[in-house]
Amino acid sequence: MKKSALTLIALGLAGLSQTTFATDNSNTDMNNLKLIQRGAYLADLGDCEGCHTVANGQVYGGGRAFKTPMGTIYSTNISSSKKHGIGNYTYEDFVNAVQKGVAPIGNLYPAMPYVSYSKLTPEDMKALYAYFMHTKPVDQANRENDLTFPADIRFGLKFWNMLEFKDQPFQNDPKKSATWNRGRYLVEGLGHCGECHTPRNFIMGSENNKALQGAVVDGVNAPDLTTARLKQEGWNKDNLAKFLKDGVSPAGTSFDEMFIVEKHSLTHAKQADVDAIVTYLLDGDNQVKSVNTLTTFTKEDMAMPGYGIYMARCAGCHGNHGEGTPNVAPPLFHNATISNPNIYNTVEVIMNGIPVETYNHLKSYYAMPSYKGRINAQQMTDLINFLHKSLATSNTPATTTNDVQTVINKINN
Repeated sequence: MKKSALTLIALGLAGLSQTTFATDNSNTDMNNLKLIQRGAYLADLGDCEGCHTVANGQVYGGGRAFKTPMGTIYSTNISSSKKHGIGNYTYEDFVNAVQKGVAPIGNLYPAMPYVSYSKLTPEDMKALYAYFMHTKPVDQANRENDLTFPADIRFGLKFWNMLEFKDQPFQNDPKKSATWNRGRYLVEGLGHCGECHTPRNFIMGSENNKALQGAVVDGVNAPDLTTARLKQEGWNKDNLAKFLKDGVSPAGTSFDEMFIVEKHSLTHAKQADVDAIVTYLLDGDNQVKSVNTLTTFTKEDMAMPGYGIYMARCAGCHGNHGEGTPNVAPPLFHNATISNPNIYNTVEVIMNGIPVETYNHLKSYYAMPSYKGRINAQQMTDLINFLHKSLATSNTPATTTNDVQTVINKINN
């Protein structure tokens, strides 16, 4: 169920030199260099490294923890190691695991997004297999999951698959362009955006009738990515493509899990694939919408109780007028989080802050401090209402102290 809104590192030809390959695979087709290179790119679009690598750990060594309502699941070693990884997998084993959720050890938990990966084409699966059979083997044993009964019984996942898994290969929409269909394939398949951005039912199956309408994952709201919502927030082909490609845009930066996706995947994706994703999400929108230009706060803005809180707590980094500071803090003017009527992420960020975000040696942002215990629910309400009134894109509704306290309670729990 990781995350999000979209997905991971495109190594391609240039990045291939960063990966060490084993040389003992006997299948001639699987040793085809172009096939391996294509698989490396697809693996990164599929978010494989982000989920199967711990911080500062060896790539694909597994061990990253994912919190679920049933306990903690640890990602597995998917390197070419024959002892701890998938080096002994046949192609059939690989397909069954990646696309059907059934590995040689038994059924996989749907934290592995095989429901989405089931849409991958056979050509892409062959390229992925070729790549993973040539990755550097990682000598790291897999960790046991820490799940409560009955979730710890893998056999029960067969019933989950019967109820929630519809194995339906991807089909192009003949009424749409090739670019639109490519974007849909990336969003619904390789990118598995719906795994985070679609609400889930009580047995953790995706509510497909609410596809991409947003959901809370690991204490953060994966926002609504539907076309209507994106356009309402002022996203267009230019600023959305910039956000996906660079991790930053006039509408703000990514954070939490989406930062991992941005840094390790989308910022390395081919421009054509970024454009395809944008075309699909905006349903072919090619018009750059005009937006208001940044101005000083009005007398009405400055009369609000939240103005003083902003100037004391926020302006030092985000600017006296919400303009942001390059490589320090992103702008808050027309920031997508601020403009979202769902205040969950705004409250979460104010409470818990954001760690240092480094995209590359030329682009990074300072850590945002936590204000938990430093401002109360009423002060936070005043600040959010000020931000909504003075910096949001348009018509972002006011909130109440009760609304803020409700979100605080959810986050604390």
